[in-house]
Amino acid sequence: MQQAVSARTPAHLWIVGILSLLWNCFGAFDYTMTKTKGAEYIASTMPGVDANVALAWIEDMPLYAHVGWALGVWLGLLGSVLLLMRSRWAVWSFGFSLIGAVLSLGYQMLLAPPMPGATQSPMMKAMPAVILLVALALFLYARAMEKKGVLR
Repeated sequence: MQQAVSARTPAHLWIVGILSLLWNCFGAFDYTMTKTKGAEYIASTMPGVDANVALAWIEDMPLYAHVGWALGVWLGLLGSVLLLMRSRWAVWSFGFSLIGAVLSLGYQMLLAPPMPGATQSPMMKAMPAVILLVALALFLYARAMEKKGVLR
């Protein structure tokens, strides 16, 4: 009987896996606090914006943006767990997370009206692009690890 040879787990997989898990846990926390209408949390993340105005702006997003946000967050978190488990399904999870992020953040960056009362700092303007770059990097990393035989 022939056995598949799998590559030894490189140290960088654990580093990337743990950092991605922390990153995606924050995304899950943000999603949960926003969806449960945590006014104090919203106020702390968007200084100068009334929490009710911010929540109304979020609720007015189209369905595809909400679905994309959920896919981006929860499949990103699942992808991190699967990466740490060395599962090849991490590639699929990160791939669909990236698609979700593109749907949600693409809407916010290109189509959404400005949030009333929001002042965009350079960091706040750059954050959607940073999120998209991290999602793309995690997908590409997982795919490379799969091709090297690290993920099974």
